[in-house]
Formats: sequence, structure tokens, C-alpha cells
Amino acid sequence: MRTDRPKPGIGIELSASLAARARVAIIRAEYNRDIGLSLERKCVESLRSAGVKHIDRYAVPGCFEIPLMAQRLASRRRYHALVTVGAIIRGETMHFELVAHQCARGVMDVSLKYNVPIIFEVLATENRRDALRRAGNNSSNKGIEAARSALGILAALDAAERPGSEA
Repeated sequence: MRTDRPKPGIGIELSASLAARARVAIIRAEYNRDIGLSLERKCVESLRSAGVKHIDRYAVPGCFEIPLMAQRLASRRRYHALVTVGAIIRGETMHFELVAHQCARGVMDVSLKYNVPIIFEVLATENRRDALRRAGNNSSNKGIEAARSALGILAALDAAERPGSEA
């Protein structure tokens, strides 16, 4: 019988020790502000429900600026994980593709360069309705998924640091 049941809601539980020392930063794009704020709010709620106490929040003008802020924060080696949230909504030009691609690529480059997990929950949707649906005030909000991913990678990396353990 399994005894390490996850907490209701997010499905991942950190050890009290890891939760107490974990430092997470959330980088939110201001463009499509209402969507970003909703993602950030649900992410913070979920992280806190798992016991994470140290959460810093940063805002940047848009999703294109997320990688630069991620690089600045990662280079300080202060955070165990970064979470990026925002929304890129398709318009009538290629701008959507350019921003989405460069934001994702930039975040991955920073993660690998500084060896810090960066959760990418920047929505890229066809329209505002889809973005609002994915950032709604409910259990389908992708901010919850971002928190779940951050907790999962923190737990896996912590396990990998202990001799003889499996991540």
C-alpha cells in the first residue's frame, strides 16, 4: 500500500525540508496582462499549497523580454527554479510566430546555460478566447500546471543529488 500520497489539488508534494529551502521566481509578461496575472496567481497558490514559501515575482513588458529576465535571474544562481507565464495571441502578421519561437528558444538556452529548470507556461493561442480558457479561475488554469512542473523537477533534481536514489 502506498503511503506517500500527494496533497489534493496539484498532485506533487515536496518534502518539508525541500519546500522550506526552495526558491522560485515567476516571470510574467505584462502584455495580455489579465491572462498573465491569472496564470501567476494560480501558480503561486499551487506552490504555496505545496509548502513553498520563497516565491519572488517579476514582470517584463512582453513575452519577448522573458528570456533576458530569465538570464539575469539565472545568472545570480539564487533560484532553484524559474517559471515563465504570459500569453502570445495570433494576429494577422508573423509577429506571433516570431515572438513565440524566440521566447521558447531563449528560455531553453538560458535553462541549459545556467543549469536551472525554467518552466515554460507561455500560452501561444489562436485567439483571446482560447487564452482566457487556459487561464480561467478553475482547475484547468495552466498556472497550476506550471507549479506542478516546477515541483516535479525540484523533487527529481533533489532526489538525483542523493547517493543511491532514483529520480
